[in-house]
Parts: sequence; structure tokens; C-alpha cells
Amino acid sequence: MSVVVTGATGHLGRLTVEALLRRGVPASDVVATGRDVTGIKDLAERGVVVRRADFSDEDSLAAAFAGADKLLLISASIPVEERVANHRRAIDAALTAGVSLVAYTSTLQADTAATIIGATHRATEEYLRERRVPSVLLRNGWYLENYTAQLPGILQNGAVIGAAGQGRVSAASRADYAEAAAVVLTTESHVGAVYELGGEEAFTLAELAAAISAAAGKQITYTDLPAQELTRVLTGAGLPVELAEVLADADLGLSRGELCTGSDDLRRLIGQPTTPLGAAVAAALR
Repeated sequence: MSVVVTGATGHLGRLTVEALLRRGVPASDVVATGRDVTGIKDLAERGVVVRRADFSDEDSLAAAFAGADKLLLISASIPVEERVANHRRAIDAALTAGVSLVAYTSTLQADTAATIIGATHRATEEYLRERRVPSVLLRNGWYLENYTAQLPGILQNGAVIGAAGQGRVSAASRADYAEAAAVVLTTESHVGAVYELGGEEAFTLAELAAAISAAAGKQITYTDLPAQELTRVLTGAGLPVELAEVLADADLGLSRGELCTGSDDLRRLIGQPTTPLGAAVAAALR
């Protein structure tokens, strides 16, 4: 069984490769791909097959997916306007390679989500159906790391900022999502499944601020802003305008409940509780 992981140069892809190896997949049967593979040379030293795969380069996709049995298609990052076309090229290459399963990392409630990100995932899911690809949808919620990565700035400013109102987010760690992907790739009966994946303890951004306060011993507040103001603040902090707009738009989706799920799919797949917010914050502070 040959399992190809796209985006193995990124956090989720790398963690999934590690999870596959822990689950007993021989290194020679794991294909780690990325646009620039210099960062995963250590995987090659451990026997993992490393191949270049650029979503904008059809020839590279054909070479990377050759001989694949299963494919983890990790959704491409921004620019957003290129995501769907990139995903379609990868799906076409997977079909040509004759894979038995494409596991696609989508987003929670992708069929109804009104966010910019949600629309790109919905279009990709529709293409998988149009092409009749044997697939499973891993509708990943938000990463806890989306918040813990901001801790230095949050602690410096004494505030979490957002545009999410009282919306709740079902966030989990990247490691949780990676483990779920590895389970799906190494077990059977997942074709056609749609998994709504998220942490068991949904929280508001005000509760995030409270959790950081408790862990850091410093008062942290939550400041709720209009989406346009949040975009302005984020761009002022150095983020590209497109990314700032996507993040502010995602917070609006959070406020509408689009990043919250009552599903226990993630816990069931990984066979253990998902990472709690408090534990993630404490670990990041350490």
C-alpha cells in the first residue's frame, strides 16, 4: 500500500506522515510531497519516499502520485483564488494514477459555510463528486495552534482580538487531525464518509482569553471588533491584506456557528479525547 501525503512540508502533512509511521506503515510505502522538499530531507533519510509536487505543475503531480494507492489531499493555502484550480489538478492527477481513495481536508460544514474558505472547500467537494472520485471528506475544524501561535502578541498586548462575538469554535490540535487522517488512510470502509471533525470542548474567544489568563497568571481580555477593523489591525501588524481579510471573514463564520460542531467524529476516529484548550495553552507557554 502506497500512501501519498501532499503538503508534507507543512505542519499537518508532516504530522500525518509521522502518524502513518507510528501506525506501522513501512516508510517505503509513505510518499511525502511538497513544492520545496528541502525541508523534509530527514524523512528521506528515514526511508520515506520524498517527491516534489507543485499543485500548479501537472507534470510534477503525475510523477508524485505515480503508483499511489491512497492520497491525503491537504487543502492548498492562499492565494484563495487559486485554491480550487490547484485542488482540481491534484484530483485529476489522482484519478489518472488510479488511487483507491482520496482523503480531502475540508472545513466544518463546508456544504453550508458562507465564509471565503468555506466556498473553496465546497467547490472542491463538488468536484470530487463530479469526477466520481472514491473519497472521504475530513472536514477539519480550526487548529488550536491558530491561537497558541499568537500567544506572544496576546501576552504583550494583554488582549485577544477578533470579530467572532459570542460564537463558539470546536478547535483541536493539528496532531489530533493528523491522527484522524492516518486512521482513515490505514483502515477500511471510509469511502463516501463525511467526518465533521472538531475538539470536544467548544469555546468562545472570551473563554480563550480566560484560559490564557489562568495559564499565564496575567489578565487577558477579549476585544471584539467589526470585521473591517480587525482586517485593518491585522494588516497593520504586517499580515498580507488577503490573509487578513480571510481571517476576519473566518471570525464572522465563527460568530455564525460555522466553526462549531457537536459531532464526536474526531474522538471516535482517534480513539481518545481531543486536546483540551487549557492543555494546549499551557504546553505553548512552556
